[in-house]
Amino acid sequence: MRAKTSAGTFEFQRPGQFRFEYRKPFAQTIVADGKTLWLYDADLNQVTQRPQAQALGSTPAALIASAADLRALESDFTLADAPARDGLQWVKATPKSRDAQLQSVEIGFQGDALAALDILDAFGQRSVLRFSNVQVNPSMSAGTFQFKPPAGADVVRQ
Repeated sequence: MRAKTSAGTFEFQRPGQFRFEYRKPFAQTIVADGKTLWLYDADLNQVTQRPQAQALGSTPAALIASAADLRALESDFTLADAPARDGLQWVKATPKSRDAQLQSVEIGFQGDALAALDILDAFGQRSVLRFSNVQVNPSMSAGTFQFKPPAGADVVRQ
C-alpha cells in the first residue's frame, strides 16, 4: 500500500459551512457555503459546483458539519464508541445508507477537540486526516465560506 500525503488548512462553522485549502501535493479548494459545494482544481483551472445537500450525504464532511446536532447525525449514521489509540478517544460512525460512499469513519478527539478522522471508503481505501494547531471558535472573516470562481475558470454544474 502506498501512502499519499496532502497538507493544507481546514475551517468550519456550523451549521454546514467549511473550507478546505489544500496546498500539497497540488492546490485545491473545497468550499461549502450552506447551499452549494464548490471544488476548485487550480491545475485544471476548473470549478465543480453541486448542491451541497446532494453532494455531502453520508460523508466525513457531513459528519463535521452536523456534529452539533446529534439527532441529525444519528439519522444518517450509527454511532459507537471505539477503543482509545494514539492518545485519542475515538467514535465510530457507520452510514445507515446502503449506497454510501464510505464504510465507516472514526473520529478521534483529544479532550473536546477534533484531532483526527480515519476514513474507510466503499472501495476499502483508507484515508487518515490529522488536525494540528486547532483553534476553537476563532473569529473568521465574513467571506471565509464564500466562493467566487476565478476569472477564466471552467465551471461545471452537477
